[in-house]
Amino acid sequence: MRIPPIPPGTRPELAEQERRILAERGRISPLYQVLLNSPPIAHGWEQMLSAVRNRSSLPADVRELVILRVAVLNGAPYEFDAHVPHALDAGVTEAAIEAMRSVPVDARAVLTRAQKVAIRLADAMTRDIEVDDALFAQVRSEFGVQTQLDLVATIAAYNMVSRLLVALRIGH
Repeated sequence: MRIPPIPPGTRPELAEQERRILAERGRISPLYQVLLNSPPIAHGWEQMLSAVRNRSSLPADVRELVILRVAVLNGAPYEFDAHVPHALDAGVTEAAIEAMRSVPVDARAVLTRAQKVAIRLADAMTRDIEVDDALFAQVRSEFGVQTQLDLVATIAAYNMVSRLLVALRIGH
């Protein structure tokens, strides 16, 4: 790691923030231990990512597949490995999880239409940044307005997560 982690329980001024992270996440991961070097960033990060993961309208299977996909595209294996259990809990098959590892996605993967559209959007947002109108029309045909926003926000947020993990070499 390029920035040292703060071991939980070692800084009394962070006790309340650590309690909130534990309540939301169940543990203080190496990522959050590094983020605690900047309490305001750690707080904002926890609020945003908890909303994305736990309070969005995006179906859990779609959410976890796009998170896995972004992790692969950005070379963030720590993030991929952290989300495999969540994907399995959301009903994603092991074959679909493995399909996220290939670029382009393995055409033999059994994905729903909504999952395929979401993965194409994750690829476009992560690799090209720009999303063409034809692809977004497909997104519109699969998801309601709030879910469209939640999908885009999830992909954007996990690009942020994976890029921070890679830049700071967290989980290597």
